[in-house]
Amino acid sequence: MLRRRPMEQFSLSFLDVICCGFGAVILLLMITKTVEPQLIEASTLSLEGRISSLREQLYELRGETRVVNRDLTTKQEQLSRHRERIAILRRELAELSLLQEALDQELSGNDQSSRQLAIARQRLSEEMQRLLRTESERRNQLIGGIPVDSEYIIFVIDTSGSMKSYSWGRMIKELEATLSIYPKVKGIQVLNDMGRYMFSRYRGKWMPDTPGRRKVILDTLRSWEVFSNSSPVEGITEAISSFYAPDKKISIYVFGDEFTGQSIQQVVDTVDRLNRVDRHGNRRVRIHAVGFPVLLDQPDHLQNTGIRFATLMRELTYRNGGSFVALEDYN
Repeated sequence: MLRRRPMEQFSLSFLDVICCGFGAVILLLMITKTVEPQLIEASTLSLEGRISSLREQLYELRGETRVVNRDLTTKQEQLSRHRERIAILRRELAELSLLQEALDQELSGNDQSSRQLAIARQRLSEEMQRLLRTESERRNQLIGGIPVDSEYIIFVIDTSGSMKSYSWGRMIKELEATLSIYPKVKGIQVLNDMGRYMFSRYRGKWMPDTPGRRKVILDTLRSWEVFSNSSPVEGITEAISSFYAPDKKISIYVFGDEFTGQSIQQVVDTVDRLNRVDRHGNRRVRIHAVGFPVLLDQPDHLQNTGIRFATLMRELTYRNGGSFVALEDYN
């Protein structure tokens, strides 16, 4: 009797299937392990490149921000300057409007005066013309001890606190009286004792002398505010340096009350060097002065600068063909 072999629990076919399955798993693991690092590495490189690009953009933006901020600051400074210039131009426009108004009035009056003058001249006899020339020569002589033969006049005015507080009204009256002895000149100019011009657009240039211009000068004087060191030296030297000319007769009128400079002799020597003598021994620029006794009414120890002003002006006017007028009071 034949005995059957016992049945095997695992056949070869089953083992083949198991081996193939394990092989497939191993193959999958090998494929996964091979591809995954490449993907991660590529992602890492991509992110690093992106970060680097963003950093470069950030640096560029920061640089552009600094440039923009710098440009903005520059523009703000330019805007501030433009605003200041606009304020100046508006003030000058107001002055020009006043001047235009005065000129219009003057022109309307001049037309009628010119017609009347033409008719009068036609009726003048030779004797009348001779008398007219004589009268013109007589006006060209001394008035109140002051020579008035100049064709151009410059006012150098002390704008210090003492003058503004005590003598300003009197100073304006004296300036108006001085203008009245010059019915007509070829040019006029106004500076303060520091050499600052009343009208900056006429710096270094002569202003035309018209009734309208004189009115604008007097109106502006009433509210003129400009720094002063209570010394007329800078104004005098600026006037001579800028306007001296061998072919012009010029008079400088100094209105002030004190001299705070170091040396009177140094000022005299400087003016002598600037205001040269012509071939006839005469100086082309006359220097006159009007002294206001503001400080001379103070106690003795406060009068020094007032006395020095009078001493300086007496010497300058004497050496430069002018006159020094010392007022008894400033009211």
